[in-house]
Amino acid sequence: MFKKHTSLLVLGFALLASFLTSGCNTMRGLGEDTERAGEKIQENAR
Repeated sequence: MFKKHTSLLVLGFALLASFLTSGCNTMRGLGEDTERAGEKIQENAR
């Protein structure tokens, strides 16, 4: 019983870590896209 509980706990932490990591990549991509859009606006404003 204890092994099963531990295995589920480890699996849960692994899933959580994968979601957090993918979330960071998504937010970084959003920041890069926003930066590029701002640069294009500045170029067109000149």
